[in-house]
Amino acid sequence: MTRLTRYVTGELLPPLVAGTLLFTAILSFGYFFISSQWLRGVPLGLIGQWIGYQVPDTLVKVLPMAVVLMTVVAFGRLATERELVAVQSGGIGLGQVARPVAVVAALVTALAVWLSLWVAPRANVETRGLYWDVLTGAGLSQLVGKTVDLGGNLTLWLGGYDPARRELKQVRVERWQTDHPQRATVIFADSGTFENNRLSLRGYQVYTVNYAAAAGLARVPENDPAAFRAAVQEVFPNVVLPQDASSTLNLDTGLSRKQTIAQYADAIGADSEGWPELVTKLTAPGVPPQERQDARVQLNRKLALPFGNLVLALAALPFALRFGRTLGVSLGIALLIAVAYYLVFFIGLTLAGAFPGLPELGVWLANFVFAGLGLWLLRRA
Repeated sequence: MTRLTRYVTGELLPPLVAGTLLFTAILSFGYFFISSQWLRGVPLGLIGQWIGYQVPDTLVKVLPMAVVLMTVVAFGRLATERELVAVQSGGIGLGQVARPVAVVAALVTALAVWLSLWVAPRANVETRGLYWDVLTGAGLSQLVGKTVDLGGNLTLWLGGYDPARRELKQVRVERWQTDHPQRATVIFADSGTFENNRLSLRGYQVYTVNYAAAAGLARVPENDPAAFRAAVQEVFPNVVLPQDASSTLNLDTGLSRKQTIAQYADAIGADSEGWPELVTKLTAPGVPPQERQDARVQLNRKLALPFGNLVLALAALPFALRFGRTLGVSLGIALLIAVAYYLVFFIGLTLAGAFPGLPELGVWLANFVFAGLGLWLLRRA
């Protein structure tokens, strides 16, 4: 039995590796092709590094396709060459022969979970940071005119950005007090820099504003200057105007520069939240309900797709036994199964958004459907 396990495993690994390399190369070329018009004159080493940062996230997406290809090619050949018939005539059932498929798929699933929750989110942040700060040199230019949340109840608005000097222009920073929602600190600055988790502002003015007290200004008698000054002091309890124009105000941000670029520079933000961030949103007090709901969906999505490797290995097995005649046919079947799975997976994500009470049903829909389909077809086979 050990010898048979080694033999079947040897049949599985070559198509798994070949499929992983093939699908990863196709997606990586697609990323490069789409962005190539903005990468003129960039050294090949930097382009290779940029593509390399995308590999963890790409692997999470392509491993299910590679597992399908592995199962269809390996068991299609065993069925075509009558090796399965010979094994079964010796009293060994299909379940025992297919056990290496389950083991390999389980190992691939564990790898995909690790990549999805720990490696890919950080690599995605590095990908966006390298692209905007180094490859294109645009830096924070994409954030000009936008109000972005830097975390820690801090928002940033830019009127301009100098890519050559990595300098912010016409900066406005706001921090609203959670215990007093009508009270905020507003900072205006002529220029500044944003590096790592440090926002450094020059030519700044700081105003603490109590908007709740602003309505009282209208009730102050016009002939009472002292009362008017007191009311204004209540509206602006703190004003900082530094005498030295070259002085710098440093603020610590919740998001780093790279994380801010990853989240806001593109029309679709990078998938930059992993296990620590998602679990914090699900368990920490004071998290807004919508953010908690989004974290719930994202965590399930990051688990459901890796577990699709196990499900698709099961679903592909009956197709391999019946249709896996040649390599070309096996490749076509593998692609059809993978495309169908991803189609149902994205439909499930849409349903998860439509039914927020129990998003897990939508996120795991594709796994439920293909697991049931695989079991039903195996019984018929």
